[in-house]
Amino acid sequence: MHILSRMKRYEPRQFPRLKGLSGISDKLLADHFKLYEGYVKNANERRAQLDGMLKEGKAKGTNPAFAEITRRLGYEFAGMILHELYFGNLMAVPDPLDRSGPLGRAMIAAFGSVEAWLEDFKAIGAMRGVGWAICYQNPETKEISNHWIEMHDNGHPPGFRPIVVMDCWEHAFVPDYSVTERSKYIEAYFRNVDYRVCEGRLIK
Repeated sequence: MHILSRMKRYEPRQFPRLKGLSGISDKLLADHFKLYEGYVKNANERRAQLDGMLKEGKAKGTNPAFAEITRRLGYEFAGMILHELYFGNLMAVPDPLDRSGPLGRAMIAAFGSVEAWLEDFKAIGAMRGVGWAICYQNPETKEISNHWIEMHDNGHPPGFRPIVVMDCWEHAFVPDYSVTERSKYIEAYFRNVDYRVCEGRLIK
């Protein structure tokens, strides 16, 4: 993580294609985007702090402040990237899944059918708790699999590539839906998924 502290400052990305989503209001997305900007800001601040400690000779595993800021950088950085992937795979007029394309074939190979993949992904997203539902690709076997990730920086299969990313924290759907209506949010999410973007994330 320490090399991140010497990289250039991050700037929040823009996602103009998010305007006018079906079932996910522009107001909610504006608030969600502010939360994303907070992750960018915090990641930059943690990196600057670590860079200062490195220059001052305080970058030591025995330094509690260094250890805690390093851990916090992982959380903030992962939160930033996951939100970019989430916003990036949504669009007001999305491209539908091409079942004969690479992603459709990968779904069928792993789950038997596109419908089975979708059922599994939705079931993971509907689980109790807050976190992320993510479809990953194993870069070695090219196989895909669905996973529940609770905290931004914990539980990711090492080296796997995120393909379809759905934010399941309550801020992703409240107040458009009540806290007990995540299933309605999940249905809205899939009305807006741009499968061409998701397919572009695959390692061919």
